[in-house]
Amino acid sequence: MSQRDTLLHLFAGGCGGTVGAIVTCPLEVIKTRLQSSGLALRTVYFQQVQLGISGAGMMRPAASVSPGLLQVLKSILEKEGPRSLFRGLGPNLVGVAPSRALYFASYSRAKEFYNGVFVPNSNIVHMFSAGSAAFITNSLMNPIWMVKTRMQLDRRVRGLKPRNALQCARYVYHTEGVRGFYRGLTASYAGISETIICFVIYEALRKQVKAGHLSSSPAPSNNKGSTNFMGLMLAAAFSKGCASCIAYPHEVIRTRLREEGTKYKTFCQTARLVAREEGYAAFYRGLSAQLVRQIPNTAIVLSTYELIVYLLEDHTKRPL
Repeated sequence: MSQRDTLLHLFAGGCGGTVGAIVTCPLEVIKTRLQSSGLALRTVYFQQVQLGISGAGMMRPAASVSPGLLQVLKSILEKEGPRSLFRGLGPNLVGVAPSRALYFASYSRAKEFYNGVFVPNSNIVHMFSAGSAAFITNSLMNPIWMVKTRMQLDRRVRGLKPRNALQCARYVYHTEGVRGFYRGLTASYAGISETIICFVIYEALRKQVKAGHLSSSPAPSNNKGSTNFMGLMLAAAFSKGCASCIAYPHEVIRTRLREEGTKYKTFCQTARLVAREEGYAAFYRGLSAQLVRQIPNTAIVLSTYELIVYLLEDHTKRPL
């Protein structure tokens, strides 16, 4: 891969990540609130019939139910104001462009390397490439995502000025030291499985989209391009949806590990504690918000990436 190609993938990945982060920021805030241990659960009561002289029944608590996406949205708007839906956008914008750029550049480099080791463009190549890129990106970008999560969990009522990203980073450093910026990193490593699943499915669907595009009957180039772009968006959305449903529990564990003054210390200890205290359903709190956020976000990121790569490659190949 030439230096020009590397810069191309860096630029395309950064643009795709930035667009996706801005559009879906409110959904990420809601998802993080749903995942946290500070979420106020609602108790559901069932009527228990008593046979006696009065014949009156009594209510007994049956279970604690997590509020839904719309309930959390309403609560944030009423108590904290609309601006709270964009908490953490600053570090997200600072981190998302370099993280996506780093990921796609690492993925392209790794793919080139593993194509020389395994059968070119096979599933094993896509798995190792996605895993390697995710490991590098998670290791370097965790401090920024840690600050972002802390800002999203800051429940300051309307009128009180929230901490900005720099103030939040200083607070983490003074209270927890440098190690505080790497809380949740083990959960991020566990989440590499989601990235691998997503990219294996996406690469398989991408081949089908491109094969269908090439074998289709002759048509105007504009129609072909728009059809191919929509196909890539659908492929990205489907692959991310499947991966999120399979590997979602690591997201809840990561949010718990990043909470301030938390009882959660390690990945396995957090998993056991959540399962014992809240049940296995707690591992899927916020999944609906995650799917609503991540499916369009991934579709936007991957399709923007593919479009920019296509446009820039096509432009550089044209004779001057």
